[in-house]
Amino acid sequence: MKVQGSTKIYKDCKVWPGGSRDWDWRETGTEHSPGVQPADVEEVVEKGVQILVIGRGMSEALKVPPSTVEYLKKKGIDVRVLQTEKAVKEYNALATQGIRVGGVFHSTC
Repeated sequence: MKVQGSTKIYKDCKVWPGGSRDWDWRETGTEHSPGVQPADVEEVVEKGVQILVIGRGMSEALKVPPSTVEYLKKKGIDVRVLQTEKAVKEYNALATQGIRVGGVFHSTC
């Protein structure tokens, strides 16, 4: 995945207004199931995003448990959970509108 403003090509990434980095699942012990944990999105939340887009992979193999969605809603953040290609389009559309949007994207399965 290519992120504007970065020369790096990512496999999985975290993106926020003005920045991005690799999403290393080993940091939080993330696996396809149970999937994205609050610890995976916390860094992006701390950047002050209004909406968080989660890309579940090309075949949507990455799960997003209700506890993660609830965590985001309690923080006042709208969450969009989509297949990765659709998630990237959603992220770009929101960013173009000037919305403070963040994302975590799984690029493979």
